[in-house]
Amino acid sequence: MRRDKSIELLNKAIGDELQAVHQYMFFHFHLDDLGYTPLAELFKRTAIEEMGHIEKLAERVLFLKGEVEMLASSAVAKITEPEQMLNKAMSMEEQSAADYNASALECSKVADSASKQAFEELVRDEERHYDAFEKQLENIKRFGASYLALQSFPGTSSS
Repeated sequence: MRRDKSIELLNKAIGDELQAVHQYMFFHFHLDDLGYTPLAELFKRTAIEEMGHIEKLAERVLFLKGEVEMLASSAVAKITEPEQMLNKAMSMEEQSAADYNASALECSKVADSASKQAFEELVRDEERHYDAFEKQLENIKRFGASYLALQSFPGTSSS
């Protein structure tokens, strides 16, 4: 097994996951401030799940005797409109799923089946996140501004 290639891929994924945590918490703060609690909570829950991904990836890097790199892959996009947030999140999840599929294949080539499986699990999670964001965007398109307005009342839920 070529550990260096797996470590490189795992660290890139850590950077992508850190970026997602930062971006989704930014969205959470702004949506919460607007009173869109259910949508804000979706982003918060997803960010927490992404933190769990970082932990699993870091554990794998350390098992392979590598150094964990904790560098977000890019800066947070300053998006404050809910529809644009959801589009950005869907784009991020779609790109992550594609990247993790490619990483799984690369890990397979270097005979690292444990890292391959970790990436395959990430793909499933990223696809599930994409689906959740897509449903919210479809609801906004279907019901318009009233969908978001209803979220500003206490006790409402959209998930």
